[in-house]
Amino acid sequence: MNQRTNEQWLADLRAKGDMRDAALSDLRALILRSLPYALSGKLNPNSPEFESLAEEVAQETLLKVLEHLDTFEGRSLFTTWVHKIAVRQALGELRRRRWRDVPLPEMEMNDDSDIMPRELADEQPSPEIMAERNDVMMRIQRIISEELTEKQRLALMSVVMQEMPLEEVAQKMGTNRNAMYKLMHDTRLRLKRRMEAEGMFPDEILAVFAKSVG
Repeated sequence: MNQRTNEQWLADLRAKGDMRDAALSDLRALILRSLPYALSGKLNPNSPEFESLAEEVAQETLLKVLEHLDTFEGRSLFTTWVHKIAVRQALGELRRRRWRDVPLPEMEMNDDSDIMPRELADEQPSPEIMAERNDVMMRIQRIISEELTEKQRLALMSVVMQEMPLEEVAQKMGTNRNAMYKLMHDTRLRLKRRMEAEGMFPDEILAVFAKSVG
């Protein structure tokens, strides 16, 4: 494999024909070689899933590198820059795969009009977070049920409570990332306005629901 300077990587990848193909091949090999170390503790390299993940990550990383060549500023080695892109891509793909077969939470109204996500039943938060959430839920459950639409409640529970990736929720709800961003923005704004009208502190309250499950 040829050793290239930053300038040579950029020149070869911007070239056409065999020179560009050779650079892409070398870069792909570097990505595949580094992923087992980068993902240690996240995914066993001997896992049947690893090979398909590595191939997908390498392909997506090469596409992103080509798309963003002009953003490379030369503050580090070109290969270090590519490695960071590959790691981000790999971690994002692992997270998406984790949620791929998980359904959106079903919304359930109990006898006291509490809004609870059924899917969280088997993953209880820590006692401290549970006590805090229960206190907050008692105060805002009426606002959520009265103020939000069914779609807004579903998005809130999926993205905030279950920490499901936005792209995955968008796909399951039959929409796109931009539309989901707008839906979440409108949902938070609607809650904020209603809580302010009732003398509550929305930023502090929403922060409780952003805490990770223990």
